[in-house]
Parts: sequence; structure tokens; C-alpha cells
Amino acid sequence: MIKYLVLLAVVGLAIWWLRRGRASDDAPRTPPKKKEQGTTRGPAPPTPMLACAHCGVHLPQAEALTDGAGRPFCGEAHRLAGPR
Repeated sequence: MIKYLVLLAVVGLAIWWLRRGRASDDAPRTPPKKKEQGTTRGPAPPTPMLACAHCGVHLPQAEALTDGAGRPFCGEAHRLAGPR
């Protein structure tokens, strides 16, 4: 009796698995949108990188701290320590 229950469970799981896989294939696919005339969107331009004046680690310009002379630093501790 147990072997029939196991067989029934395996068949049921197989049917469920096949139906689940086929349902995603039947989903309607939308064609890619066409680009509008005059708009050219590409990847964002690269962020300028600066080297820390103390340790030399490169970091994005937006994250750099500068001293009075405009030298970039990676953090407050290196800004206070000054350039090497």
C-alpha cells in the first residue's frame, strides 16, 4: 500500500513540475520598446577617480575630502595627517 502512495506522490509532483514550467513559457512576451528619436541614452559617464595624497588609494571624486590646497584624501584621518 505504501509503494502505491509513493508512486502517486511522484507522479503528482512530476505533473505539477511540468505544468509549472509550461506556464512560464505561455506568458505573453512584449517586444522591446523602440528608442525615441533624439534621445540617446547610454551608460553613465565614468566617475573621475582621485588618489589619496596620504596613502595613494584611489576613490571617486565625489567621495574625496580635500584640504585647503585642494589635495584629495580618502578620509578625515588622512586629511589631518597631511600628504606624504
